[in-house]
Amino acid sequence: MVEALLFVGLLVAVFVGFNIGGSSTGVAFGPAVGSDVLGKLAAAALMTGFALLGGWTLGREVVAKMGGEIVPQSEFTLAASVAVLFFVGFALLVSNTFGVPASTSMTAVGAIAGLGLAHGSLDAGVMLEIISWWIVAPVIAFWVCAVIGRYVYPYLDAWLKLDRSPGALVELDRDGGVPRPRLGPNTTYREFGSTVLVVVVACYMAFSAGASNVANAVAPLVGNGALEMNTGILVAGGAIGLGAFTIARRTLDTVGNDLTQLPILAALIVETVSASLISFLSAIGIPASLAVSATMCIVGLGWGRATRTVTIGEALSGGEAPKVSVNALAAEREDEVPKMGEEAPDELSAQDLFDPGTTGRVIFFWMLTPSLSAIASYALFSADII
Repeated sequence: MVEALLFVGLLVAVFVGFNIGGSSTGVAFGPAVGSDVLGKLAAAALMTGFALLGGWTLGREVVAKMGGEIVPQSEFTLAASVAVLFFVGFALLVSNTFGVPASTSMTAVGAIAGLGLAHGSLDAGVMLEIISWWIVAPVIAFWVCAVIGRYVYPYLDAWLKLDRSPGALVELDRDGGVPRPRLGPNTTYREFGSTVLVVVVACYMAFSAGASNVANAVAPLVGNGALEMNTGILVAGGAIGLGAFTIARRTLDTVGNDLTQLPILAALIVETVSASLISFLSAIGIPASLAVSATMCIVGLGWGRATRTVTIGEALSGGEAPKVSVNALAAEREDEVPKMGEEAPDELSAQDLFDPGTTGRVIFFWMLTPSLSAIASYALFSADII
């Protein structure tokens, strides 16, 4: 019976990691694949390696927090661990069914909190710390990207010039005895450096995704001692890699294309800021949502770009509020960046970056899935069914 239950738990853990790999690969490497910098196979390989690295390093703190600090390790019987993992799998099902990025981290914490409330063993201090960061982190993401969008983005766009030139980026020089790599005929050093930057940022995003999400797949099993920490991380990393090499090939087309509707520089800024924030939270053991942080980065960056059409004085005097738009994230490629307040509003606002109804629905599900997880978990464990 115990062996069968452990087998079921491992299957659910692999299912969770598999889906995390499928979705996170598209988010991390969508810009790189969409701009033909990397192929899907190379993106999957890099995702697997860097997600495992993130889990092996910073991810340990999150596994420890979720597997023994929110509630004592003694609460994680094998049956309870499997039940918590089922709640995480249910969150992924809800996310896929309704097309919204439900947070597996928040859902997993909700399920564990429900277990602790039912048995009177929840550490209120730890939960308060986690919830506080859930509130603060999206605000930080918004304002960091808003400042970048308003004051820094146009200069980065004018300097980096991330457009690809025709022809190969790098080719082999076979004139000598030993072939040597050299830049392609149309490749400049700036273009080469920008292309390397795209890959580096994607790998950084994969690292942060692994650091944050490994715990979602195996923390309960590690908490009850069914798996050792290293074994659990390897299982989760392998499952993420499996998803990266299989279903991520489709999500690289869907999620990747959606992401690269933003200019590639905007996508890189969003990835860098959200990955940095999630890596920091993982280092201090806070399970947090990469999707929430990335979305707030997009909104903040667009708002910051749109507010360049007015000066601070005009904004404070009660002028018309700028519209946040996709075009607001596209800077003019000129040597001279327009000064604050001199960019034409019609150049920075055409269609809204996000539909208010859609945004409200996404936020609603972000709050709903962990709440339902906590309530269902509390009901299940209060009834002493398992």
